[in-house]
Amino acid sequence: MCSQTVADTDIGQDELEAHILDAINKWLDRDVRPHVMALEHDDIYPQEMVDQMIELGLFGATIAEEYGGLGLGASTYAKIVTTISEVWMSLTGIFNSHLIMSAAVQRFGTDWQKQHYLPKFAAGEMRGGLALTEPDCGTDLQAVRTRAVRDGDDYVINGTKTWISNGLEGHCFAVLVKTDPDIEPRYKGTSMFLCEKGEGFRASRKLEKLGYKGIDSAELIFEDFRVPAANLISGEEGAGFHHAVGGLELGRINVAARGVGVASAAMKEAVAYAQVRKTMGKPIAQHQAIQLKLGDMATRVEAARLLTEQAARAYDRGERCDMEAGMAKLFASEAAVENAMEAMRVHGGYGYSKEFPVERYYRDAPLMCIGEGTNEIQRIIIAKQLIERNPV
Repeated sequence: MCSQTVADTDIGQDELEAHILDAINKWLDRDVRPHVMALEHDDIYPQEMVDQMIELGLFGATIAEEYGGLGLGASTYAKIVTTISEVWMSLTGIFNSHLIMSAAVQRFGTDWQKQHYLPKFAAGEMRGGLALTEPDCGTDLQAVRTRAVRDGDDYVINGTKTWISNGLEGHCFAVLVKTDPDIEPRYKGTSMFLCEKGEGFRASRKLEKLGYKGIDSAELIFEDFRVPAANLISGEEGAGFHHAVGGLELGRINVAARGVGVASAAMKEAVAYAQVRKTMGKPIAQHQAIQLKLGDMATRVEAARLLTEQAARAYDRGERCDMEAGMAKLFASEAAVENAMEAMRVHGGYGYSKEFPVERYYRDAPLMCIGEGTNEIQRIIIAKQLIERNPV
């Protein structure tokens, strides 16, 4: 099933969503699940699966149909991410970072940028991601040091980005830079450019990680890299911080959905194992101590799922949803960590073995507490919005 087939299906939205999720589940069972353990343990980029995701239309999932995408809302997109994350969370990172870049172009780009780039992004012909983080700058995006200086019809960029998803395999990135380092407040000095790899722009090295294997996380180097002024997103300097924060709403919904997927996968493994492992003459699922763990795991999954759905619906309505996305990301990521740990305890020694998927959940889950803004930052965002929405 290719993206064109899905987009052109003349059925209702609910039926379309079910059709897409059914196709993805069949793909996961046939082409992903049998190979995850080997690819993940050897940290191999899943090129064949990426090609299949292109055919499924996932690189254009949230891009409007007029540009060749599927035009899916965040609600359906979140369900797709959860479904894939239950099998292999790393795959979702490959198209999520790409779609955040695409969203920045679709929401804020010039007409030329939309017409030139979005069809290529939707087709998976040109893939990439968002380049925000730097060696000395993560959460505080106003402090980026990568600099862009105007030179005729171009800008010249110098600096380094790090922990960039798709850094090695990607072709194009939405890069946050400083165009005015002296202006106050600092965020008004940031701009965002669409940068295609070429002379002066390269990936220097792959960064090794505890989990989140398969997807490449890399350091990007800009050395007198010339980018046309036409590639300045929105065509105006000083709006980069706004573009980045706007994209992070969708990114945090994605991370929340990943958390739901990992939490759910850990729970399902624990439930299955508890029914076959016996101690004291009966399955451990019949021991109250295990039942308490399973009950908490199931509750965390459903609460995380509902928070994620709520945030996605707010996003689809076009409402400001940094509070809702922050809540979903915070709770779902912590649910993934807790469920992964509890699944390991239910499995005992087998949970610590690389022969079972539980140890992968244990390594993958912490990423969600860090990525797209740490959970500490999410708490601050939630509190600030809570006060702003409830003035005395």
